[in-house]
Amino acid sequence: MTRHISDTVTLYNGVKMPWLGLGTYKVKEENEVKQAVKTALELGYRSIDTAALYQNEESVGKAMKESGIPREEIFLTTKVWNTDQGYEETLRAFEESRKKLDVDYIDLYLIHWPVKEKFPETWRALEKLYRDGWVRAIGVSNFLIHHLEDLKAVSEMKPMVNQVEFHPLLTQKELLSYCRNEGIQLEAWSPLMRGNQLDHPTLVELAAKYQKTPAQIILRWDLQHQVVTIPKSVRPERIAENADIFDFELAPEDMEKIDQMNQDHRFGQHPDRFRFD
Repeated sequence: MTRHISDTVTLYNGVKMPWLGLGTYKVKEENEVKQAVKTALELGYRSIDTAALYQNEESVGKAMKESGIPREEIFLTTKVWNTDQGYEETLRAFEESRKKLDVDYIDLYLIHWPVKEKFPETWRALEKLYRDGWVRAIGVSNFLIHHLEDLKAVSEMKPMVNQVEFHPLLTQKELLSYCRNEGIQLEAWSPLMRGNQLDHPTLVELAAKYQKTPAQIILRWDLQHQVVTIPKSVRPERIAENADIFDFELAPEDMEKIDQMNQDHRFGQHPDRFRFD
């Protein structure tokens, strides 16, 4: 059981990935994202998640350098955007991200969305980047079971990670079970439901029981489902709060109460209905 912010899960290729990371979606302003990343690293976070789409890779890279923490101690994730998918396009996009981040390698490179007809070629590029040592692990984001099955049919390697929308209103039990069986690590984006439903009676009740906040209850629920989680915040006190989840454990019946909140409700887009143009 995860007991410390430095705890990691071992991906199927042997690479260790922290259970908790900082998300940086929609944090474009240079000083804001730099301060958030530096605060997180000071507090013991060792995983930072960004993407080409977020337009903040340069600031993330600068913050990592300015933190003084050795590069090899930080697990860095970025993603190839939909308009850059395809084999050659992905290789170019990766190099652009790597230069913006100003690093020699990326720890985890993800396909951001399953762009139909393109993601198999995009994946082939990721396999090459992995074989050539530019990335330590490769994975996907927003892939449903049928996307993963399609990929399996045409690829040499399975994704090491699948980063998806996952929270108490969208528990994705079938996908979680599938990924577990396949040795693919599930990772939660928007774990805190973009700030919605934190006043849900179940979360309020459990927050009182464990003397924690509703957000901390959710993040602990993630970890106990063996789901990596990357809550986003730019506020130092919230970044600290999100990390204060390693000194308690939810009872099985309380895990079940949160599971029962599921409504298959998405705050983001549905992967099968995403407009890629």
